[in-house]
Amino acid sequence: MQIVGMVQDEGSSLVSSSPLQLMSLSPGIGSPYPLPRELKPEERGLWLIRLLLACANHVAYGNIEHSNICLERISQLASPDGDTMQRIAAYFSHALALRILKAWTGVDKALNSTRIKSVSERILVQQLFYDFCPFMKLSYLVMNQAIIETLEGEKVVHIIDLNSFEPAQWINLLQLLSARPEGPPHLRITGIHEQKEVLDMMALRLNEEAEKLDIPFQYVRISSKLENLDLEALSVKTGEALVISSVLQLHTLLSVDDEMYRRSPPFASSGSNSANLQRVLQMKQRTLGEWLERELPPYYPGSDSGSASSALSFNPSPRMTSFLNALHGLSPKLMVIAEQESNHNGSNLEERLLEALYYYANVFDCLDLTVQRAIAERQKLEKMMFGEEIKNIIASEGVERKERHEKLDKWAVRLEMAGFGKVSLSYNGLLQAGAFLRGYGFEGYNLKEEDGCVLLCWKNTPLYSVSAWRR
Repeated sequence: MQIVGMVQDEGSSLVSSSPLQLMSLSPGIGSPYPLPRELKPEERGLWLIRLLLACANHVAYGNIEHSNICLERISQLASPDGDTMQRIAAYFSHALALRILKAWTGVDKALNSTRIKSVSERILVQQLFYDFCPFMKLSYLVMNQAIIETLEGEKVVHIIDLNSFEPAQWINLLQLLSARPEGPPHLRITGIHEQKEVLDMMALRLNEEAEKLDIPFQYVRISSKLENLDLEALSVKTGEALVISSVLQLHTLLSVDDEMYRRSPPFASSGSNSANLQRVLQMKQRTLGEWLERELPPYYPGSDSGSASSALSFNPSPRMTSFLNALHGLSPKLMVIAEQESNHNGSNLEERLLEALYYYANVFDCLDLTVQRAIAERQKLEKMMFGEEIKNIIASEGVERKERHEKLDKWAVRLEMAGFGKVSLSYNGLLQAGAFLRGYGFEGYNLKEEDGCVLLCWKNTPLYSVSAWRR
């Protein structure tokens, strides 16, 4: 989906100025934002974006009264079971409301103290994501092909799984290893996850598969958050071929105690904000109708000109640097990484909101193609996975903000600084991924090869990246 100014009927009161002028609201505006009595879907989308941006400004500057007015107006238009823009707005307004509450630490802690975090529900949501979207299947396919080719001829293999929650990746690898002409190696997988129940489930499924395939196999469980991981517990041994796998996990180590960001208004105006807003405004919209592209200069998200990638500064992370250096010291033969392809790690709240609005609008859009909106499982996925990510990106700061997604170019800098060199992903893996997508049966999903890495896309928008590295 794209969030840009919309085509209006003659006489519409919403297009007296360009979308950029319409949306560039200053924090000091005290308008109650009265809504017209009737709105077409495309007009409603424009109002929701305008209100979200205004609300974010008021939240950032502590104007609770005007923030409340914006949130009330948004609630009249947004809905978690409406069209794409309505659903997006519902989760972003919830995140902004939570950010307000965090100013009162007692209220915030009281409301969250009884929240039950069910492990079974987390597992279910991860499974729904795997089932409803092809991104994880594609990631595993490309990563496993790179692993198989790297491990050719190896007799003792150790894989460290930094986010061990989905058995499908390793079941597929076990099947590939069992088919090797020279026979399977002795395989040890060290799975790391903070929930012991998840690791127990992984051990059960993988041991069953290994026994069925008659592969010498051991699954070692380490229950720990990644930031607390003791690398000595990994028991890397001389003579074994070591592979490290990280799926949507490394970014959590980018969290820092950025108290300094909270001392100044996160919405200080800058030239980059206009470029980022323009980016959001120019996203192509499939479900809300045609937008006023003629009012905006040519622009493509992700291009060098005015892109948020160049606008957002590179944030140093001592914790990430130390961790990558430690992984490099283990001398892995290969490290494969999958990450969200977006910039959600900026210190400026407005830039994060615009980036996240653009990113999750596309994620919700591709869901529209694969599963009906009214399906309860889809609503659970949106609320418990994507909605939680949005809340963390918008409502949290400091060490609490874990969803600090970065684009591939920034990951490349971090990894190369730690001594890793890029490995071009297998051509066979790309062919297999392309064949899988063709068999998937849904138009819109595609792959892009970029400097030896793979970008998993919805339409022309990269949403996830897969890359391979070696010591």
